[in-house]
Amino acid sequence: MDDDTPDEVFPDLRTRHIGGWGVAQIAAGTGLAVYAMWVGILQPGFRKVPLRLQVPYIPASKGQVKNVITLLRGRTGGLVDLGSGDGRIVLEAYQQGFSPAVGYELNPWLVQLARFHAWRAGQHGKVSYRREDLWKVDLSKCKNVTVFLAPSVLSLLKKKLQAELPDDALVVAGRFPFPDWNPCRIEGHGVDRAWAYSMQAQRQHASQKNKNFGATASDESSLRALENLMTEFFHSCTTNERKREIEEVLNNFAQQTGAWRHCLFFLSNTRNEYVMMYSLTVFENLVNKMWIGLASQDKMEIRSCLPKLLLAQHKSVPYFIRNKLCKVIVDIGRQDWPMFYHDFFTSTLQLIQTPALAPLGLVMLKTTSEELACPREDLSVARKDELRKLLLEQVPTVLGLLTGILETYWDKHSVIASTPPPSPTSREGVELLGSLFQGSQYSKLLCQPMAALDNESHQLCCLVLECLAHLFSWIPLSTSITPTLLASIFHFARFGCDLRTKAKTGPLISSTSNGQLDPGGVLTSNGEGRNGQQSEVNKADRARLGVLAMTCVNELVSKNCVPMDFEEYLLRMFQQTFFLLQRLTRENNAHTVKSRLQELDESYLEKFTDFLRLFVSVHLRRIESSPQFPIVEFLGLLFKYTFNQHTHEGYFCLSGHLGFPVLQENLDVYLGLRQFIVSTGSSRRLNITGENDCRRLHCSLRDLSSLLQAVGRLAEHFIGEVFAARFSDALAVVERLVEVTCYGSQTGLYDLETAVPSVLKPDLTDVHAQALAALQAYSHWLAQFYSEVHSQNQSQFINLITSAVNAGSPLISTKVPEKLLLSASHLMVSITATVRPVFLVTLPAVQNIFNRITTENQTHRLPQEAHILVCRALSNMLLLPWPNLSESEQQWQTRSSSHASLVAALTREYRILRGTVNISPRQSGLDNVKAVIQQTLPVLRDTVDSISSESTKSRQICYQSLQESVQVTLNLFPVFIQQPDVTDEMLAFFLTLFQALRVQMGVAFTGQIIHTFLSMFTREQLAASILQEGSAGCRVVQKFLKILQVVVQEPGQAFKPFLPSILSLCMEQVYPVVAERSSPDVKTEMFELLYQILHHNWRYFFKTSVLTSVQRGGFDDTIENEAQFTAAMQAFGQSFLQTDLHIFKQNLSYLESLNSKHKLYHRKLFRTSMLFHFINVLLQVLLHKSHDLFQEEITLAIYNMASVDFNAFYSVFMPEFLNGCQGVDTSQRAVLARNFKLEQDLPSFTQSVQRLVNDLRYYRLCNSSLPTGTIKL
Repeated sequence: MDDDTPDEVFPDLRTRHIGGWGVAQIAAGTGLAVYAMWVGILQPGFRKVPLRLQVPYIPASKGQVKNVITLLRGRTGGLVDLGSGDGRIVLEAYQQGFSPAVGYELNPWLVQLARFHAWRAGQHGKVSYRREDLWKVDLSKCKNVTVFLAPSVLSLLKKKLQAELPDDALVVAGRFPFPDWNPCRIEGHGVDRAWAYSMQAQRQHASQKNKNFGATASDESSLRALENLMTEFFHSCTTNERKREIEEVLNNFAQQTGAWRHCLFFLSNTRNEYVMMYSLTVFENLVNKMWIGLASQDKMEIRSCLPKLLLAQHKSVPYFIRNKLCKVIVDIGRQDWPMFYHDFFTSTLQLIQTPALAPLGLVMLKTTSEELACPREDLSVARKDELRKLLLEQVPTVLGLLTGILETYWDKHSVIASTPPPSPTSREGVELLGSLFQGSQYSKLLCQPMAALDNESHQLCCLVLECLAHLFSWIPLSTSITPTLLASIFHFARFGCDLRTKAKTGPLISSTSNGQLDPGGVLTSNGEGRNGQQSEVNKADRARLGVLAMTCVNELVSKNCVPMDFEEYLLRMFQQTFFLLQRLTRENNAHTVKSRLQELDESYLEKFTDFLRLFVSVHLRRIESSPQFPIVEFLGLLFKYTFNQHTHEGYFCLSGHLGFPVLQENLDVYLGLRQFIVSTGSSRRLNITGENDCRRLHCSLRDLSSLLQAVGRLAEHFIGEVFAARFSDALAVVERLVEVTCYGSQTGLYDLETAVPSVLKPDLTDVHAQALAALQAYSHWLAQFYSEVHSQNQSQFINLITSAVNAGSPLISTKVPEKLLLSASHLMVSITATVRPVFLVTLPAVQNIFNRITTENQTHRLPQEAHILVCRALSNMLLLPWPNLSESEQQWQTRSSSHASLVAALTREYRILRGTVNISPRQSGLDNVKAVIQQTLPVLRDTVDSISSESTKSRQICYQSLQESVQVTLNLFPVFIQQPDVTDEMLAFFLTLFQALRVQMGVAFTGQIIHTFLSMFTREQLAASILQEGSAGCRVVQKFLKILQVVVQEPGQAFKPFLPSILSLCMEQVYPVVAERSSPDVKTEMFELLYQILHHNWRYFFKTSVLTSVQRGGFDDTIENEAQFTAAMQAFGQSFLQTDLHIFKQNLSYLESLNSKHKLYHRKLFRTSMLFHFINVLLQVLLHKSHDLFQEEITLAIYNMASVDFNAFYSVFMPEFLNGCQGVDTSQRAVLARNFKLEQDLPSFTQSVQRLVNDLRYYRLCNSSLPTGTIKL
């Protein structure tokens, strides 16, 4: 069927002019046609098809139809077109002799269109178009299949075709080929291309790929098959399902006995990186998991072949392949050295000593240090100790070799280096250092110029320093770390101080931690670059040498335990560090210290800063008194280095003298702003508008804010024993701060209009707030002033306090920025709580605050945080005892009346709520009640909390003022039990009451509260509250449990009657709920409650005291309430099986505390029925590594439990424990038992436990990895 062409349909449009109306008609018609096409033809076919299987309808072109028929030429029989669209492929195939010709299409409109085309061509009834899902069509009898589908569908369709089509079937795909299939013929080009696939050939190809390529074929064919598989696996078009199939084939091959032989051939004969990495992984699994069961002859062959392979290919393979091969060889050494692999380490040393192979030897050495010094858990403790001992024996030789390499290359390249002219400012420093470094090595360090390393030398020195850094991380300080080695390391540390950028005379390298050169820096055998010239390393690579050298130094400095005979060693190290520090802080005409530090490598500065931090915090005290160490000069350089850092990470915590001249300069700017204030009617404006003026003012205000913060932090240096000596200095500071705060409040700078309001207004507010905060910091100094010298300077003290209060009082307003309001409120709290002057209540400013708070309404109410702070300050003023006055002079009666008035005013609306106790929780209007509760109770709670540690009289007055509000709260509690946010606030208030005022509340009322709570918190209520972690309901239960904790800790017999109910609630209602849910916060409080019950009510369970039991010679006392005690212990035991680390640590410490104070582990019930269960659980925790952070605590607890009866532990528990261990055989159990020494001291017992856990893990790992039939050790 021919396609219609535009020339036939619109012959007259070429000459006719189309006007605007015509264009509109064409646009509308086109839109309607497209919409009709989508709704009528395309959309129905997409409705029932998943998105990834949807195929847009694109008619086949004439070229595509022709190419498909060409590929089908010579074949007979029927034809099936899957996704036939408008049917043109089916129609053309029938016309070429294929019968029956059937098309399957899901879109009903396209099916009708295809039938119309067949009718128009006169073939109606001779071809068939069926509306069916192609996935449900039976293709078992189809010989010719055509498909024009998308790639996403083809990748899924090929499974169906492979499963159903006969072998002699031919599949032709148009527009897109089948992924992963090899076509037998291809016809056409571009979008008209078509592909033909023979099903028989596809099945043979798939069978060949899935066949075990190593079992029956030759090594060469196996290698080719493996390369094809690996290439296919990593190809972007390979599906995940196919990748899983390939993984299964590869895993099956790797598990076969003798697979390593094929892998050895693969490594020798392939350049495919995927194949090489796979082959090395096979070797790695063999060595680490199946080495024990491997035949001795095979081991010998592997030990011989892999090093030869490494020597032959280390230059030609990628660095990661080389490193992987090195690791496999080291893994063999980890298993067999020295007994069966005696030349393992000597071979590495020989490589290092051979110039051409030194880089390879250094990679081997570093890998050996990484894998053998701190081996994984797949070795027994005995083998770990043996390897460490063997390595330590080799350390002197290794360090000697590495020292020789560094010295050789430094000397080799220092000869040709040019000496820069001395700095005109460095003469004094050189003379100082010359007097310090008396030895020849140090003189050499000073006089030698920087070496100019070529690429090869740079790479080798980097590898040496990397090896040294790792060696220093585990070897102890010894004479093997010679002064020569130390001096050589500091030679290279100087590279980090170098600012010179070298001329690039050849290709540059970038040495990485694996010792591999970048492609641009590959060297020839004679060490030259590709252009035949030796290229000097660039600035970044020189800095890398410095970084690696400082890493070595930091590893040494980080060792806290330095023997006395190494004091000289430390002195030498820090003398050379002094030299580096001087280089870093050197100034000249070209560079300031800050610019110099900015140009240096950041990594180098980080390493150097780490070194200084370690030196100052750990070692400075050891050598600061040495006459050979210039401590004063060092501190001067350290100060210069620290305060010229361009990032905040470089700053140390140094106590220094504040720059008061700078502070005074910025204060003068701030205090001089008054003259620039211009008033216009009701508005006030700061008349500073110039851009530069605003910028300078901004910088000055920011500096002033920071300096005021620093002044506040100095307050602690003026109190205590130095108060009298530094009184005048502190007084000057406080007077200045009072002046600044009064100035800010009087002028109202925070309320000015400025030229840049988004910048200057926050700056002015911040300075004022920092001044208030700084003044607050001196409240302890004011309190000491009031106590010690008030009588001599009474008027001066009164003026200071009055001025401070006058400065803060105007800021307690809703019209003030909140930051200022909070600063002023905190200042008032500190004055009333810390200084406590008698006259404070008489000050007019305080009276104004009192009136403002007690008469404020909701519209003028302060923000909640500020309101709470101001109320606390007023309450403190009335409740806290005045210093230096006797009890009779405290005026308690007057202050009690005033406090009652204050609380009455604050709770006016709250006390009215007493009449709402009978309303329904769902009744409208409760929102207003809730708002009053949530505004009032935080204020009352804060008031109580602020006097919790004060005198009895203060607490009595407080409770008298609050008594009515407390009763209202208790009455409202049942109404809001279903409102967790309100209940949370109420319980927080009651918790504070119980903690601070339970004595004042009395036994009767306290008992009424407890009874109310216990009756309200049923199991259903608890389950409803603990819905999700962190919810309001969870917080309610937490506070309820905290209240019960306070109750059970109360001494005496007053609250003992509640103990059974509390225990019952805890174990029968709370514990079953939290056991089913995570709720870590609630669990924490529940176990805290259990502990407090056991600790403070021990005689509820054991009537006999510890002392009596000891006098009787044992703990065979009778237990009461045994069921509850057992349930509590079971809850603790179950908690150790959970994953929550916090609860585990908490409960373990609780058990240890109960044992320490009450001899829990010695009690007969615990000793006979629980002790071994707890030990077993704790050992299992160690075995599973789930709580390794607490390994020491767990081991100590096991020791304390075992020490109750060591004989029973060794003779009864250990055999039972080992017999119950899965994954080990009888002989291994015997070895474990034999290695657990029968010692009773803590260090030996700890070592035995750690060995047991390690070796048991090791045996399980080996046994689970061994092939069937191998002999277990």
